[in-house]
Parts: sequence; structure tokens; C-alpha cells
Amino acid sequence: MSGHSKWSTIKHKKGKTDALRSKATSKIGREITVAARMGGADPVGNMRLKLALQKAKENNVPKDNIQRAIQKGVGALEGSNYEDLVYEGYGPGGVAVIVEVMTDNRNRTAADVRHLFAKYGGNLGETGCVSWIFNKKGLFVIDEIKGLDEEEVMMLVLEAGADDFTAEDGEFEIIADPDHFAQVQEALAEHNIKTSVAEVTMIPTTTVALIGDDATKMIKLMDALEEHDDVQEVYANFEISEDLL
Repeated sequence: MSGHSKWSTIKHKKGKTDALRSKATSKIGREITVAARMGGADPVGNMRLKLALQKAKENNVPKDNIQRAIQKGVGALEGSNYEDLVYEGYGPGGVAVIVEVMTDNRNRTAADVRHLFAKYGGNLGETGCVSWIFNKKGLFVIDEIKGLDEEEVMMLVLEAGADDFTAEDGEFEIIADPDHFAQVQEALAEHNIKTSVAEVTMIPTTTVALIGDDATKMIKLMDALEEHDDVQEVYANFEISEDLL
């Protein structure tokens, strides 16, 4: 299973403190605002907004917060002028890292991200230095299948447009083209198959195995970046044992 899908699964399982939940709500609201500004308030035909609304539901974001975020996006309410930026760099052991941010002050955010990379044994690179290692894909992780056997689920998702279905350590991972994300998600929902991860993400084509101090620093770097107010998503191509995670 890819390093990023393992990290996503661990994040979902370990839960969040109240402070981190509050941060997540703020970040999701920001994403909804920008998605609505770029593609309109109707999630039908606006995949970015649809995914943001799904994330809001998963994180129990209040409906009033969601509505305000959409209104800010379409100009009905005043809001900050956020812009999307992507930073690329290397973590401990040469791990490739992509950081997606949404900020109203790019100079502040760039300085913060550069500092975090340096603090945990990495360095910020030039645009394009690691993005070629990743492909944008829909990712689903299923912890348990009930009512159907593994082969039936595999045929179900492949017929819905998935590219790959794999099983490892009692978990099932589905990879799909982003254009087929909604169809695969609907097929799973129709058969009451629950997912622990369902997101459009960046999947690495190669990975770097980490142990010891590099592994510890990499986990700390991921946590520090994801806890930053302006950071929306972090992707990396590391492999670390489940015990260390």
C-alpha cells in the first residue's frame, strides 16, 4: 500500500483534538470558499466544491459555516482573498514532499514552510522538482467488507471505473482516475460499503523507505506542516512501518 494511503489511514484512525478539529473546520471552510469562487455554488459540475462539502460532512462542519463559506465564495459576503500555492521539496532521507496551501499572505506562508522543512532535516526546492513523482488519483480505503466477498467488490469498483483494487493487511485500497471518483464512490455507497479514506490525492510512483531518526523526523515534519493554518494538504512518498507510524 502506498505511503500516502497509509498516512491517510493513520490520520483518520488516530483522531483529532478539539484544537485540531477547529483548525480542520477553518481549513475546510477556506477550501469551500475558493471552490465556490472558482466554479460556482452548485456542487453538480463543480467537483472541487463537491469534494470540499464531502470533507465538511466527514468532519461535522456546521451547516451555517458551510453556507457562509459558499456565500463568501460567490461574493455575497465579504471574505479574505485567498490564493492557491504549491510548494515542493525534500524531507529527511530524500523523501519527495508536495505542500498545497491557501493563503492571503504568500510571503509569510513561504517563510513558514521553508522553516519547517529546515527544522526537520529537509529543504524546500524549486517548482517541479518532485511533482513528476506523483499522479493525481482518487483513493478509497476500506477497512472491512460486509455482505460481499473480495472478488465481488473488486468487480464492482472496476466496472464503476476504478483502475486498481488491492488488498493488504486486512485493508482494501482502490485507485481511480479523478474523473471516475464520483462513480466509484456512488457504487460503494449503493452497496453500503463504508470507506475510512475517500479522497482525491497525489499518489507517488516510487517510494523511499525510512527507519530510525529519518522516520521520526519525517513524521514530525508531516504533522507540523499539516497543523499549519495555511496548509491544506501534504503529500509525500515515504514508506514507514506500521509500528513506527
